[in-house]
Amino acid sequence: MIGSILLPAPVPLPSHRISLRNRHSQSGSPRCSLSKQGHRFISTLIATDSDDISATHRLLRKFVASSSKHVALSTLSHLLSPTTSHLRLSSLALPLYLEISEASWFDWNSKLVADLVALLYKLERFDEAETLVTETVSKLGGRERDLCSFYSQLIHSQSKHKSEKGVLDFCTKLKLFLSCSSSVYLKQQGYASMVDAFCSIGLPRDAEELIEEMKELGLKLSKFEFRALVYSYGKSGFFSDMKRIVGQMESMGLQLDTVGANMVLNSFGSQYELSEMVSWLQKMDVSGVPFSIRTYNSVLNSCPTISLLLQDPKSVPLSLEELLANLNENEASLVKILVGSSVLEETMQWNPSELKLDLHGMHLSSAYVIILQWFHQLQCKLVAENRVLPAEITVVCGAGKHSVVRGESPVKGLIKELLLRVGCPLRIDRKNIGCFIGKGKSFMEWLSNNNTTIHERIS
Repeated sequence: MIGSILLPAPVPLPSHRISLRNRHSQSGSPRCSLSKQGHRFISTLIATDSDDISATHRLLRKFVASSSKHVALSTLSHLLSPTTSHLRLSSLALPLYLEISEASWFDWNSKLVADLVALLYKLERFDEAETLVTETVSKLGGRERDLCSFYSQLIHSQSKHKSEKGVLDFCTKLKLFLSCSSSVYLKQQGYASMVDAFCSIGLPRDAEELIEEMKELGLKLSKFEFRALVYSYGKSGFFSDMKRIVGQMESMGLQLDTVGANMVLNSFGSQYELSEMVSWLQKMDVSGVPFSIRTYNSVLNSCPTISLLLQDPKSVPLSLEELLANLNENEASLVKILVGSSVLEETMQWNPSELKLDLHGMHLSSAYVIILQWFHQLQCKLVAENRVLPAEITVVCGAGKHSVVRGESPVKGLIKELLLRVGCPLRIDRKNIGCFIGKGKSFMEWLSNNNTTIHERIS
């Protein structure tokens, strides 16, 4: 019964309540934001007497009966999330899942079960977790690929919850399963998931042992395993090991791409190893590894002076030259290397009808440096190349839907302050509050009038 499941102590899971549907889907559990209806339901649960099990049961049943598929599953996803800190809410994930599993629209999928098992491990309700795993393995029968995928999903879900016990338990099960399989493909996929999980929970040496096992089994190593290992060693502060693995990759002909290089930068940045970041950016530049917005984010977030300056947008420098004058040698070197890349060009769209600068994906420090670059580059093009601006100018900042405080975009606030301070004629778009817009003609006049002062400061 649901009532017994709500008790704090672990109890055997009533097998008759787990309705595993015939339709099997490999798609993962939904990862969408909580709806207004979901918010109201969560608030009601919090306010309900935790000792009144029957009342909680009625609330769960009524919520599922009155909710759409999207609302019910997004709410369950919220309860399953590793970031859900309310212990009682987490404990209600299983009974909510059981109610949802009885809905006519419910499509069973192994990823949802894996996420639920990981949460039960976190709550130390191991018997119920094992019952779910046993039921799922029985359901999947002899379908090797589906079983391998399920064990991999279990390991991944455990790693998201940083459960070393969970990762070890299911890696043991997956290894046993793989030892009985003749499929090279499944061994490849299974070992990759185990390496990734060990790296995610901060055990890079264990992950490297698995990579050695892969070599012994004749399995092909890819950038995926090496990237995970590089990042795990780096985030753990083992920079000599991180560099050693990078060297191994290069000796095997697996050059680090932008994603992997950004992981190295992020690792150095987490320990404020700015001189190492300078060397690494120079290596990327020489090797032809393209920079990206994430490169900007990783580097500039690690510059303490820029972070300090941005605490007061009303007084930040308004040109690159002024900014560089406020930075120490390593920080200045990092900014100079970044602004020499093609990232700004890739962020701009310039056609006869519109000039658009899209700041999506940029952290505050990146948006700040990019906007200074933008002013500089536009003036250079107008003066040196005699370019004509399009009819419309747009700067896209976003409306803050994904900000810490929903609807309050730090990037938008910063850009608004900068535009105001330099007297730029761009204004918030009434139709899209996440954008600043203006006419090309007035923007051109502003650039021309300010060209001498601003251009001299940043040249």
